[in-house]
Amino acid sequence: MHFLNKMFCAWLITFPLLHLTQAQTKSTSNSTSNRVTIANGQVEGSVEKSGIRSFKGIPFAAPPVGELRWKAPQPVKNWQGVKKTTQFGPRAMQLPLFGDMNFRSNGVSEDCLYLNVWTPAKTGKERLPVLVYFYGGGFVAGDGSEPRYDGESMSQRGIVAVTVNYRLGVFGFMTHPELTQESPNKASGNYGLMDQSAALKWVKQNIAAFGGDPNKITIAGESAGSFSVSAQMASPLSRHLIAGAIGESGSLLALQPTTKLAQAEQEGVKFAQSLGANSLTALRALPAQELLEATGKPGTPRFPVVVDGYFFPKAPADIFAAGEQAHVPLLAGWNSEEQNARSVLGQDAPTLENYTKALQKLYGENAGEVLKAYPATTDADATQAATNLASDRFIGFSTWKWIDVHSKTGGKPVYRYMYSRPRPEMTPEMGNAVPGLAGGVIRNPDASAKKAAPARGAVHSAEIEYALGNLGTNKVYAWTPEDYKVSEVMQGYFENFIKTGNPNGKGLPTWPAIKNGAPAPVMHIDVNTRLETDNTRDRYLVLEKLATK
Repeated sequence: MHFLNKMFCAWLITFPLLHLTQAQTKSTSNSTSNRVTIANGQVEGSVEKSGIRSFKGIPFAAPPVGELRWKAPQPVKNWQGVKKTTQFGPRAMQLPLFGDMNFRSNGVSEDCLYLNVWTPAKTGKERLPVLVYFYGGGFVAGDGSEPRYDGESMSQRGIVAVTVNYRLGVFGFMTHPELTQESPNKASGNYGLMDQSAALKWVKQNIAAFGGDPNKITIAGESAGSFSVSAQMASPLSRHLIAGAIGESGSLLALQPTTKLAQAEQEGVKFAQSLGANSLTALRALPAQELLEATGKPGTPRFPVVVDGYFFPKAPADIFAAGEQAHVPLLAGWNSEEQNARSVLGQDAPTLENYTKALQKLYGENAGEVLKAYPATTDADATQAATNLASDRFIGFSTWKWIDVHSKTGGKPVYRYMYSRPRPEMTPEMGNAVPGLAGGVIRNPDASAKKAAPARGAVHSAEIEYALGNLGTNKVYAWTPEDYKVSEVMQGYFENFIKTGNPNGKGLPTWPAIKNGAPAPVMHIDVNTRLETDNTRDRYLVLEKLATK
């Protein structure tokens, strides 16, 4: 009996220790399975409820601060031990400009060069296709942590998804003669685009460790992100790194030519002088917040993408025309109401008379030619014609031109879409908020915003959550079963294209590539997704002719 009591006591002591040991083993096992060894060291991520592994806030370049402000991205330093990558890194310096942006990032900082990876792979041997997504925001705002770009949904479809931060505004695109002079490439500006290129090199080098195929990288983006896709296709720094491209609304092949370096340098000098900074040393000594706030003052110039002779040896339009861009499949398109008719009509009523007056004001003696390209014979016609013209002037033309030229010189299939699903009503929780002019949300709107006509189609940025399977992350709109149906179709096309370079697949309407010389087939993505033959080419040719007069 005494022996049994001793045994029982020993068991009481041993059992919790055994249980603890098992728990520790299980915990260690879980954390080990979330660890990945990359070129700079080990990272440890999280496992989402879906089973997808995520790694957030991985540095892909050295912090661009101090002497590295306004320099090409530099290699990140190696680290010892295991770096926790469970929290999004800081977003790039930016003002709160757009109402449709919400962030999960760890604050705002110049130290912003981080990327995020979602992977369904359990090992580094699976060689899955890769999606690298660049956010929009006019090159002045945005972040890879925005829920609408979340990579988990795409990852559940067998894709390794990556979102990338890049420098914005004055930090990402300012040019200055002293910057050009100190550069080993005798170039300045385009730092944000170079950040993207550095991230692509990182992906090429490291993505196999996450189960991705470094030879199957598709780049994608919306708005400024789509401009970025066209930029990476054109640049000799990046065009060899990618296998496919997706562009949602916009490219650098716009009606206005890309800014030349010398012109942009003078704008940089004026900006520096406005801050009392008469040298590059003085500019670099200024606090980041002071620089940022100065960009928000009335009259401050925008800092454009430039033809710098390095990232772009010549204008992107010339690179594409010469067939010197990445020869990869392209899937691209835009939305049916990228801009509201008010962008052409101003505050005037949408009547035929006011439409013809607006064309006269915009195009003078060429107004008749534009009216023929964007015809209207009634007031109702005038509203739609003004919407079409506003959308094309804003972003439709540049996307059309990119598609058109790449289909002739890119040597690979090109697929064109028109996205036309209007967003549903806002949820009751949004109160009196109204949609913005080209996407976004206006809270506590003024009287003119409240009186604005409802959208006639899909506004700028409306397709993002549909395309990436992220409707559920957006709590602003009351999504319906029809919205989820549209999302299933659009995400299906994207998935197939990322995997094969061709959007077609089981259960989807057949989508043929553009044939050189033939009218373009356009996939109209809506509740009734259908293929139509393009009949709008002439209006883009008119806009192009008038822009070059």
